[in-house]
Amino acid sequence: MNRVKDKVAIVTGGANGIGQATCILLAQEGAKVAITDILDSQGQKLAEEIESKGSVAQFWHLDVSQEAEVKRVFAEIHDQFGKIDVLVNNAGISGVDKPTHEIAEDEWDKVINVNVKGVFLCTKHAIAYMQQSGGGSIINLSSIYGLVSAADIPAYHASKGAARLMSKTDALFYAKDNIRVNSVHPGFIWTPLVEDLGRRSPQGVEAYKQHLDSLHPIGHMGEPQDIAYGILYLASDESKFITGSELVIDGGYTAQ
Repeated sequence: MNRVKDKVAIVTGGANGIGQATCILLAQEGAKVAITDILDSQGQKLAEEIESKGSVAQFWHLDVSQEAEVKRVFAEIHDQFGKIDVLVNNAGISGVDKPTHEIAEDEWDKVINVNVKGVFLCTKHAIAYMQQSGGGSIINLSSIYGLVSAADIPAYHASKGAARLMSKTDALFYAKDNIRVNSVHPGFIWTPLVEDLGRRSPQGVEAYKQHLDSLHPIGHMGEPQDIAYGILYLASDESKFITGSELVIDGGYTAQ
């Protein structure tokens, strides 16, 4: 119950899916959790639920693509909790599912602004606080599609490849400060983002879900908590010798 006791953790995109599961688990394991998202009612409800069980959580509205907002919110979190130990860059969107030559510039930019620029801005504004407190752990959510690809959602795949390499670069920059940076690479996890892809699919949600189950040698998709436990490990001191690495949690998808 105390794997991250007294650590202060920021989770972006924390209101649902993998982010929500991560906030709950980090709080259960002793962290003070700053839930950030653009989904205000869901984020506030989650914070109240965590607090009702005796753990510490607070919600902040945050659009990770806006630097002034990131700077202000991170300062408020630091003022509230006194430090920042862990940053989970989880906020992400899938974007349009079109071939590259059919994607409009604004459609491309929308994905990159959240999935890449958001990781950059949140990392940028967490680093100084981590340096002040003598270290920290930054965990960037990439994807199996930061390792391999498929003939769909090109901007999303590009963004997740970027998150993977950004993690390695920052791991090298900040190792001297005892700040570790790693990426997590989920397979298909049944989250609102994946369910939305299913709704857009011609075959319908249930058939889409069955298809995704079949892609994983283990026989099924993952659950948000499967990824949350990996994030918990990287947030904890158990992983103190791990930086610049890729934690693949994909039911065997990339082993094929």
